Amino acid sequence: YGCRAWVNFNGTGTVAIRASGNVTSITDNGTGEYTLNFTTALPDANYSVVGSCGTGAAGNDDFNLTTNFNATTTTTSTRVGSQRANTGVLTDVAFISVAVFR
Repeated sequence: YGCRAWVNFNGTGTVAIRASGNVTSITDNGTGEYTLNFTTALPDANYSVVGSCGTGAAGNDDFNLTTNFNATTTTTSTRVGSQRANTGVLTDVAFISVAVFR
């Protein structure tokens, strides 16, 4: 089973896609909350979403990428969230990478 969609984007300020495959756009739903919109719909919603995120700056902060964040997956989009690992507070970060496998 292959990667059906992937994206590398900047989640700060105006969200900007650096590179992607089968991701047409990203909706900024608020601080640390994003919807990834697929160019071509997936065959069903039984896929796996994995990823990572960070600020790209030196420091002691660790960040987690939460997949399927506050939403049910659909064939045309999925939601992710970036949050501080030590507090769980949603945070915009500069480097977010996500891959979708089915």
